[in-house]
Order: sequence, then structure tokens, then C-alpha cells
Amino acid sequence: MQKRTSVIAVAALAFFLTACGDKKPAETAAPAAAPAPAAAPAATEAPAAPAAPVAENTAGKSAYGKTCAMCHAAGVAGAPKPGDKEDWAPRIAQGNDTLYKHAIEGFTGAKGMMPARGGNSGMSDEDVKAAVDYMVGLSS
Repeated sequence: MQKRTSVIAVAALAFFLTACGDKKPAETAAPAAAPAPAAAPAATEAPAAPAAPVAENTAGKSAYGKTCAMCHAAGVAGAPKPGDKEDWAPRIAQGNDTLYKHAIEGFTGAKGMMPARGGNSGMSDEDVKAAVDYMVGLSS
């Protein structure tokens, strides 16, 4: 009887985790209106240096969307939501090596639990690390 209950609990958890993923199609952005012309800078002002382009973590974004968003987007089992700087700050303070280890091997702490590889055993270490980097980038 106990084995049957455990099997049902695992099946229910698996169903829940599959159902809670973000499955919305990407919204297309409306064309932006032409910006109003800016006033000419004063002769004494030096032109601003162009901002350095930031490389987008496409591998991390993809891994997050395929696996991690199922829990992190909704905060399931204490998962910190990307962009929640207050919830991520103590985790980020532990350093990337600790974050990678917890994400790869799994972790149970005071705020909740992290299944190994987000429950996706086929996820590579590189993809897990890229997803962690992606979420940290949104949350720092």
C-alpha cells in the first residue's frame, strides 16, 4: 500500500511540474514609433561613449525556458523567481560554484528544495550552469 501511495505521489508531482511550465507563444513586438528628434548637445558637452554591447546568454535562456521555468517562474518549492533580487541575493553571495553544485546535484535548504538538474536528468552540466548564469544575470 505504501509503495502504491509513493508511486501516485511521484506521478502527481511529475504531472504538476510538466503542467506548470510557461507555454505561452512569444509575443511579437509592435513596431516602435519614430523617436522625437533630440535637442542638439551644447558645444561644451563631450559626446557620450557608446555602451558596450552585452552578450546575450542564449543557451541559458533556452535551458531556463525548457526546464527551469517550470518551477522558478512560479516559485514552486521555494524556487527563487528570476529578477527577485531580494530572494536571490543570499544565494548569489554564496558564489557561482555553490549555485552550480546545488543546481547540478540537487539541494534541500530552509527555503525549499532544488531537484538535481531541475528534474531533467538529460540536462548537461554546461546547460545547467548557463541557466544559473541566466537567472543570476536577471537577479543581480
